[in-house]
Amino acid sequence: MEKSDRFAEVDTWQTMMFLYNAALKEMNTKIEILNDEFLHVHNYNPIEYVKSRVKSAESIVKKLKRHGHEASIDNMVRYLNDIAGIRVICSFTSDIYKIAEMISNQDDVTVHQIKDYIATPKSNGYKSYHLIVSLPIFLSDGPTDVKVEVQIRTIAMDFWASLEHKIYYKFEGNAPEHIRTDLKECADIVEMLDARMLSLNEAIQKCKIQ
Repeated sequence: MEKSDRFAEVDTWQTMMFLYNAALKEMNTKIEILNDEFLHVHNYNPIEYVKSRVKSAESIVKKLKRHGHEASIDNMVRYLNDIAGIRVICSFTSDIYKIAEMISNQDDVTVHQIKDYIATPKSNGYKSYHLIVSLPIFLSDGPTDVKVEVQIRTIAMDFWASLEHKIYYKFEGNAPEHIRTDLKECADIVEMLDARMLSLNEAIQKCKIQ
């Protein structure tokens, strides 16, 4: 690669990372405002906390190669939807769908894909609600649409997913059978806990009304 081409590649990479980081800032602001509005209207915060990240160069390259694609910026943009990721953590499962609807209803947010792993969990017990969206980033020379993956889940689901993530990478996706069995049983317990907590919260709300 010529020196000038290499610098152009670096500049393009830095530009893409700037855009993904800008998209996360925009989405974080949207979610914060929606949460504030919900508190103002309903006197209730559906969101416990929000986490966000941009994938590292190493993670991007590994994922492209894992899916049989050459590591390039064009392939990164074309094939990876989760370079910019934001995770919204709620108290109750009912909040998940409220937040997903509020995000989807934003005029400048385009929803490309929905994966409801709460209605249909993965075989290992993973539960979460995923949205692939894009939103415009307004630069000096005009808007650029950038994709962001939004994951919405309860505190209990996030605790389980965090442990599952550590196990997956420790055993490189091939954990011993007894650990996979225990993990699935924990997922079932999380499901029961979320259902009980939601039921309890609904009972509390009814008492307030009376």
